[in-house]
Amino acid sequence: MIDMPGRSTAPIRVALVDDQALFRAGIKMLVGSQPDLEFVGEASNGDEGVSMVARTAPDVVLMDIRMPVMDGIAATTAVLAQAEAASRRPPRIIVLTTFDLDEAATRAIRGGASGFVLKDADPEFLLAAIRTVHSGNAVIAASATRELFEHFDGRASRARAVPESFGTLTTRERDIFDLAARGLSNSEIASQEFLSEATVKTHISRVLSKLSLRDRVQLVVYAYEHGLAR
Repeated sequence: MIDMPGRSTAPIRVALVDDQALFRAGIKMLVGSQPDLEFVGEASNGDEGVSMVARTAPDVVLMDIRMPVMDGIAATTAVLAQAEAASRRPPRIIVLTTFDLDEAATRAIRGGASGFVLKDADPEFLLAAIRTVHSGNAVIAASATRELFEHFDGRASRARAVPESFGTLTTRERDIFDLAARGLSNSEIASQEFLSEATVKTHISRVLSKLSLRDRVQLVVYAYEHGLAR
């Protein structure tokens, strides 16, 4: 995990938005049992969730996809827009779904979520996902994100214009971008490009910074949106 100034010992603040009361109670108990996590709020639909997140300022939000009033896709978009409007650091959002290949999860990731977790996942997997996404890494592998987009997304034929910022990438960074967009891990990229994993990690960080992307999942989204995925 990357230590943030003044936050190296602070617990990770977790919030949950889900319409099932029994599920919320179970997650609250699970998160509360961990010394490095703190459960700070819950809501039963997306509309309440947006208000709750603004009030409690969690680090990570677990967001159900299918809810009444406002679904998790719209709520994800609203939470991130709210943080941007207030010039606050946005929370990391993990969407919760019941299907491994879920079109709704694809739309949530496009809207800014950092990945998805199945609602019947092992508790330890969910806890690891919370810690992983808080550290700045994607919850799911870029390869899984690519599989989702290949399965459900047909926007390649109507891709957006490539932003000028993409032109600031060096030749090496474009090579790294292409491999990451194809779903290769750091170790796989390192092996293919004859680099150390540390060097690959540095290149990935520079690419994300130049393109104003939060994580590798958003890099895959970017590649698909602009017709750069091969």
